[in-house]
Amino acid sequence: MKFLLFPILALFSFQVSAQQELDLSYYLPQDITYDPNISTPQEVLGYIPGEWHVSHDLLVSYMRTLANESPRITLENRGTTYEGRPLLLLVITSEENHANLENIRTEHFNLTEPNSSKINTANMPIVVYQGFSIHGNEASGSNAALLAAYYLAAGQGPKVEETLKNTVILFDPSLNPDGLQRFSYWANTNRSINLNPDPQDREFNEVWPGGRTNHYWFDMNRDWLPVQLPESRARIETFHKWQPNILTDHHEMGSNASFFFQPGIPSRTHPLTPQMNQDLTREIGTYHAAALDKIGSFYYTEEDFDDFYYGKGSTFPDINGSIGILFEQGSSRGHVQETDNGLLTFPFTIRNQFTAALSTLEAAVNMRAKILNFQRDFYNTARSTAAKGGYVFGNSKDPNTAWHLAEILKRHQVEVHQITEDFTTDGKAFKKGTAYVIPKNQKQHRLVEAMFEKRTTFTDSLFYDISAWSFPMAFNLDVSENLNMRYAGEKIEELQKPVVPAPGKSEYAYLMEWHDYYSPKALNKILNKGLRARLSMQPLESGERTFDYGTIMIPVQNQELNHNELHEFLTEVSKTSNIEIVPVTTGLTKGVNLGSNQLRPLKAQKVAMIVGDGVTPYDAGEIWHLFDQRYEMHLTKLDVRDLSGANLSSYSDIILPNTRGNALDKSQTEKLKEWVRAGGTLIGYKNAARWFNSNDFMKLDFLENEVKAKNVSFEESRDFRGAQGIGGAIFNAKLDRSHPVNFGYKNNELALFRDTTIFIKADSTSYFNPIQYTNTPLLSGYISAPNLKLIANTVPFKKSNMGRGNVILFTDNTNFRGFWFGTNKLLMNAIFFGDHM
Repeated sequence: MKFLLFPILALFSFQVSAQQELDLSYYLPQDITYDPNISTPQEVLGYIPGEWHVSHDLLVSYMRTLANESPRITLENRGTTYEGRPLLLLVITSEENHANLENIRTEHFNLTEPNSSKINTANMPIVVYQGFSIHGNEASGSNAALLAAYYLAAGQGPKVEETLKNTVILFDPSLNPDGLQRFSYWANTNRSINLNPDPQDREFNEVWPGGRTNHYWFDMNRDWLPVQLPESRARIETFHKWQPNILTDHHEMGSNASFFFQPGIPSRTHPLTPQMNQDLTREIGTYHAAALDKIGSFYYTEEDFDDFYYGKGSTFPDINGSIGILFEQGSSRGHVQETDNGLLTFPFTIRNQFTAALSTLEAAVNMRAKILNFQRDFYNTARSTAAKGGYVFGNSKDPNTAWHLAEILKRHQVEVHQITEDFTTDGKAFKKGTAYVIPKNQKQHRLVEAMFEKRTTFTDSLFYDISAWSFPMAFNLDVSENLNMRYAGEKIEELQKPVVPAPGKSEYAYLMEWHDYYSPKALNKILNKGLRARLSMQPLESGERTFDYGTIMIPVQNQELNHNELHEFLTEVSKTSNIEIVPVTTGLTKGVNLGSNQLRPLKAQKVAMIVGDGVTPYDAGEIWHLFDQRYEMHLTKLDVRDLSGANLSSYSDIILPNTRGNALDKSQTEKLKEWVRAGGTLIGYKNAARWFNSNDFMKLDFLENEVKAKNVSFEESRDFRGAQGIGGAIFNAKLDRSHPVNFGYKNNELALFRDTTIFIKADSTSYFNPIQYTNTPLLSGYISAPNLKLIANTVPFKKSNMGRGNVILFTDNTNFRGFWFGTNKLLMNAIFFGDHM
């Protein structure tokens, strides 16, 4: 990455020892006047933006004040975050446009519909979505939002009036309210009255997990496509309701950098993005350059970042007929910090973000007709180039997972159909009620193609984010990509959850297959009720029905509930978990009988997870979210600082997520060993492999990439090294379905997401390799040739005994970004069935 210097003269007035009082004139254009009846930010906040970091509650208070005072602004609360903070949207435009707003929205939306050629774009307003600080500790964006909203509410004169007449602005002042609140507290509580720019000061070094993420420690700028978080769902609904033409995404980067705006590196643009999108992005960039030149700020473009993964805020619009713009400002992190370029002040970072927000609107007004016509052409071309037929996806044993993918597609306004009948195609069986059809010839054809694609060839070997994300693979669904549309039934208007029959009453036993996504939720409820349940290690048949490996048997006799109470309770479990529970009247089943020793007793699990310094917050947060939001299971978060004094004896399982370096010291390591020997199950992820090996938890045989650089220049060295990493790709593994780690999977192969280069040699004893990569495992994404050779036939899972306990390792993230539904059950199997492996 190349960073250009920015002028520091403008910063000196905000130095530590002689800090002058900040004034709005530092930020605001002085070629217009401002309505005195509109409150300035300081009249609500109590300070000029930049003197302190705005907290989310004060940001909301100011936005509500502006909406009350200005007829140019309407305010909408689209929901709440996990912590209960409002997800505000301001619609900002002229009073005349507000009076006709729904007609404007409808006409604009119709640009994406058939027969849009009849619409005259000459006088149509352009729609711009401006979003700020999706990473909470990249706070200059949301603080600039205070000034941008004031400018648009109070600014007077022809320039502002022209902007408001020709633009509808969807203004999202905080894309991450929970993270912004967390960070503002940190920066403000560590601020000195005499501002200290020393980078080693506590002000610039947040405690774990930092303010970047949301409540569950997710990077929300990766969730625009998966849409698993409430913040994402709100803005995706707004996006598809309005179909904005430009979407801006205000971020921060390293303190020694200047200011970046897109386009990114041209060779790293996704092939499905039209060239015209990048051409328009580049033209918009000339407005940013001119505006930043005017205030003396340095910048760069096309040297960093990319437009490949469509789950980012600046790239998601590109596959939806819009133009995404990423802004990256060198971060002061606190209020003023020493950098390679001199003192970098918080006000300076805010001014650059504010300037880029205004230059975006200037570009939108001047390029209005061109960008509106591009949007119309995008959707017309999508329809004309769409292939015939459709996709079908489903899982005959797991209707809930298929439903969740359909739910995501519906959020993206994708046309989804039921299937008319049970059928088999491409060797895969699709069952009515558990499968869905997606026509290829539809408005969102390009988006569907992007979500379903499998790509293994690339023009570049480096990626800012992941290189593969195929949703059918992520959800472990059967899929056919060339379906005859005669199997497509009615278009689904309102998606309904799969219908599960209530269990009949039995006085003998109940059986519950383990295939469905929510079976762990149901089992957890059953065991925590104090009920006895058993795990079938082999398939069995009862009546005309076959029950697979991992079936759960709940006997009626000798329970704490009588048979009527048990039936009532299991009926409630079936309803709340959307799981089928089947009554049986005899233990004389085919295969193993219900009284067999092959039905092993299960016990309630009490699970903890190690968090804190050295643990990757994303990986830990995904596990926390899985337990809390999906399975309604308690998960105790043990901070590494407190581990030495913690009483571990009550926990059945402890999870160690991916770590950076040695997160645990020698005494903590020995404490975990003692706990495992006493009967605990320690489950580690990714880098835990090397820690397990070096601390004698399990012995592993690693395969290393020893490729040497030949004919690689110093200039090319960074790219050479980067190409040997795995930024995120999908690989095929074969399963031994008789092993408890694989219970609940009906197919003999499974797609695994991988973003590590930890390659572990398979054991010479085959049954110790229940999950093993195939000889040609790459399904989608980029991997270097040396690494592809290494990964073949290696294992992503290992299990060993230690005393009376177990040590379990996954080299891959089974919970990636909350949308890799297909491998979540591997972790649940390790927890519930670890003692039976």
